[in-house]
Amino acid sequence: MIPNILSIAGSDPSGGAGVQADIKAISATGGYAMAAITALTAQNTRGVSGVQMVDPDFVAAQIRAVRDDIRIDAVKIGMLGTAEIIAAVADALDGLDAPVVLDPVMVAKSGDRLLSADAVAALGERLLPMAAVITPNLPEAADLLGAAPATDVEGMAAQANALRARGARAVLIKGGHLSGPTCPDLLVHEGGTERFDAPRHRTTNTHGTGCSLSSALACALGKGHALPEAVSEAKAWLSGAIAAADRLHVGTGHGPVNHFHNSMGRHG
Repeated sequence: MIPNILSIAGSDPSGGAGVQADIKAISATGGYAMAAITALTAQNTRGVSGVQMVDPDFVAAQIRAVRDDIRIDAVKIGMLGTAEIIAAVADALDGLDAPVVLDPVMVAKSGDRLLSADAVAALGERLLPMAAVITPNLPEAADLLGAAPATDVEGMAAQANALRARGARAVLIKGGHLSGPTCPDLLVHEGGTERFDAPRHRTTNTHGTGCSLSSALACALGKGHALPEAVSEAKAWLSGAIAAADRLHVGTGHGPVNHFHNSMGRHG
């Protein structure tokens, strides 16, 4: 069965992140992608020049329209922007029997802030407990906790456990911001702590990696895979997408990953 995966996120017209990356990642990993758009952004590989938030009631209307007609096997939540949109999304998803992957998008790769400070508390109160897993990078985990970013794997584990203590059922904390030859991610959940390593690729084309990983993870969960297996599958796919990123020539800043790296050999 092909799983139906709903992305709730902002739009990136350059195609590397946001809903566009989510659709590519879900499609590349074997799912049927759907999307409820929370924000329109004017951005490219060099940065964000404008953001237009969608009315919270209309965000909820998009989600309810999908729920009314289509079986949802998993949900990925990305950029939400405001406390009002967070509340609308939480209300619209209430009672849904499907795993939710929450990627707490706060700051773009360019450094532009995408989540207002007053919305951080709302995210923790409304959506953290609803998520089967949250997928913060080191700055996002620190932002959620009001702390400095972790600088080593031990600090990552401590912050992941602190997020679980605040209501998260499982935390996949991503260590791409650390230095070293590998990118370590830690999954902290009720079954314990598991580490997933991938080689660090020398490329500047890493725009949308968080969006893409969380979408691939949602797709794997939508197929019924257990959380550790789903993380392993999603991380392996993303590592391949980063390794093949330089085959693309998109923009002059942080370019996108190569979502369809597994099929490009067959199709050009």
